[in-house]
Amino acid sequence: MSDLQSLKQEILRLTREYSKQVHASFRPGDDPDRKPWQQGDPIPYAGRVFTEEEVAAAVGTTLDFWLTLGTEGMAMEKELAAFLGVRHSLLVNSGSSANLIAISALTSYKLPASKRIFPGDEVITVAAGFPTTVSPIIQVGAVPVFIDANPITGNACCDQLEAAYAPGKTKAVMMAHALGNPFDVAATLAFCRKYDLWLVEDNCDALGCSYSMPRDLAESLGFSDNSPGLDDGPDRVIRWTGTWGDISTQSFYPPHHLTMGEGGAVNIVNDQKLRVVAESFRDWGRDCWCPSGVDNTCNKRFDWQLGDLPKGYDHKYTYSHLGFNLKPLDTQAAIGRVQMKRLPNFIEARKHNWQTLREGLHSLSDVLDFALPTHATEWHEDGSFSWDSSGCRTTCSWFGFKIAVRPTAPFSRTDLARELDQHHVGNRMLFGGNLLRQPAFVQLKKDNPQAYRVVSDLQGADDIMNEILFLGTYPGLTAAMLKAKISVIRGFCASPNHELAAPQAC
Repeated sequence: MSDLQSLKQEILRLTREYSKQVHASFRPGDDPDRKPWQQGDPIPYAGRVFTEEEVAAAVGTTLDFWLTLGTEGMAMEKELAAFLGVRHSLLVNSGSSANLIAISALTSYKLPASKRIFPGDEVITVAAGFPTTVSPIIQVGAVPVFIDANPITGNACCDQLEAAYAPGKTKAVMMAHALGNPFDVAATLAFCRKYDLWLVEDNCDALGCSYSMPRDLAESLGFSDNSPGLDDGPDRVIRWTGTWGDISTQSFYPPHHLTMGEGGAVNIVNDQKLRVVAESFRDWGRDCWCPSGVDNTCNKRFDWQLGDLPKGYDHKYTYSHLGFNLKPLDTQAAIGRVQMKRLPNFIEARKHNWQTLREGLHSLSDVLDFALPTHATEWHEDGSFSWDSSGCRTTCSWFGFKIAVRPTAPFSRTDLARELDQHHVGNRMLFGGNLLRQPAFVQLKKDNPQAYRVVSDLQGADDIMNEILFLGTYPGLTAAMLKAKISVIRGFCASPNHELAAPQAC
């Protein structure tokens, strides 16, 4: 080993030692070296979970100082695609950027005109959720058509898809798997197949969730293979969410299933042309597909003739789309590659934490209502579920533990949220609630009454807005933290007068 290699290894050894001492409270919840949680300490709803290995990976790539997306990025893209079983994954700088790239790709002139999203075309989405599932639709000049959401699952009411369809105008369905609970994939796919529509899965909250259906149904929708690492028996097809549609997105922001700090990905399920188009939009809109630092992959860098450019104009500076620069750093990808190795354990921890909270709060079912996986009809204390007659099943890697305060309860959702906040128990609304009540969408409608279209009265989205919050299930939670959450909620619900904490400043 050279002196420089020895020096680097010594730096990384010291980095690991530093991280062990400084970052012990960020280790997984079941890690024996994790700093113990003390009564009265905050319990975040989510956060980054890492050890010294992520820190060493970040420092190691920083010492090499390539910085922009490079070998670590290419490796992570391959590893993520292999985990999911998709054609390709493209790293981007956030889940919101991933959604922007996904919908932008469907506007490309390189797609058949009958499939391309033109300004004024419509994209069906759901009214409750995170705004950047919807805002890219508007940003590319399309019209979102909102269907309602089911307060129990948090997902779209897919029985409204037909009512939302407009012949000649509808080009795609784009919606999220809410809080790690898959939406009704079978119904959505059948609808998209019927009308030859794109399906964009916002999988940002759902990495590690799976959806299964009877084999005959799956094959009628064009699927016969399971995702890597999944098996639901010979008579069924089971796949990860994010692999059923044409294109899907991930977020790697700290609260999500794995983290790169900031970061995300666009997954191309099958169509290689979509990969080339999505990569172009990510990388300034350029026509060239060479990675950073690489030239002439096509062996005809000075032989192309595109647009009105002279023949032989440098392909590295030829632009086929009005694109962006939305790449992450290679340092982030190095962190993400370590996180990828933790993903199976992270998925199981989220399932375990959800079940712990569900068991601990079951006695409060008279005042609180709890989530069910899509297609489930009843939860059982052993962690199993009863299922509907569709033959479809979901397995949730829960992003959060959703609670609805029943209208008959002697307190409101806001009362409960304030009590949790007083005890430093992290909680969140289901993101934007009914997005159409948000000031941005109210103003949008005032400025342009045709900016979006609505199906139904959106009562479910209003119920989500008014009655629901969620707690954390992230893998940094310890048994003591889960017990404390349950204790705070039980104590509040048992209070005869529900004396509430004073509102806290933001």
